[in-house]
Formats: sequence, C-alpha cells, structure tokens
Amino acid sequence: MAKKSMVNREVKRAKLVQQYADRRAALKAIIEDQSKPMEERFKASMKLAKLPRNSSATRIHNRCQLTGRPHAYYRKLKLSRIMLRDLASMGQIPGMVKSSW
Repeated sequence: MAKKSMVNREVKRAKLVQQYADRRAALKAIIEDQSKPMEERFKASMKLAKLPRNSSATRIHNRCQLTGRPHAYYRKLKLSRIMLRDLASMGQIPGMVKSSW
C-alpha cells in the first residue's frame, strides 16, 4: 500500500489540472499562434509560467486504484500488476484466467 500522502498528492494534482485546463489551453493557443505579435506571445508565455506547476497534465502520475502503487500500472484496468493477478486468481475479473503450463 502506498503512503496516503502520495495518493492524496496525486488527487490534489488532478484537481489542479482540471481547474486550470481552460486557462492553460487559451494561453498555449496564443503562444502557438504565429500571426500574433511576438510581445503578446511572450506575455502569454510569462502568464503560463506563473500558473501553478502542478496544474500541468504531465505532472500527474498514474496509480493503482486499490493500492496506490505507481509502478507496473495497466491503464486499461487502472490496476497494478499485483492487484490484477490477485483479482484474476479470485475470479473477480471476467474472462481472465491464471495461466499454467
């Protein structure tokens, strides 16, 4: 089980990303628009830099929904490999069977 503080930190980051998504998108559109004057684009980039660092979507790290484990994460199921195997062994995941040979 991951530390509660790390899981809570990721939840906080996800909220910040959602809160600032519109502002960041608008500023990025101004920055990428070549028809705008250079000064306006520079001001937009400075405003973007002043936004909280954790409001960027790239700062979010995927974690297992059950344990909070950050490594060996399956995006499709939102689980780590360990929990995936445990749930599959218990028959909790439909269609998944533990292989043996």
